[in-house]
Amino acid sequence: RAPSLRGLPTAIMVTAEIDPLKTEAIAYAKRLQASGVSVRHKHYPRATHEFFSMAALVPDAANANRFVADGLKAVFVKAGGGGKP
Repeated sequence: RAPSLRGLPTAIMVTAEIDPLKTEAIAYAKRLQASGVSVRHKHYPRATHEFFSMAALVPDAANANRFVADGLKAVFVKAGGGGKP
């Protein structure tokens, strides 16, 4: 456990309600924010751990995929990687 998370890159996080790692993931997002790290976090209250890989079948999964893709685009544009925000 690192004493500080300051200086880490932007985090893009998706959490699901029915996930054994939910509590730890949300705590990590809060710890990152408290350390001054930019965090984009979205929680899906009706989702299960594996939902992210089911975009073709689960509307929340498609939304989560778009959330992550949009977040990555924004980070790359901000870093000078080109593309449109």
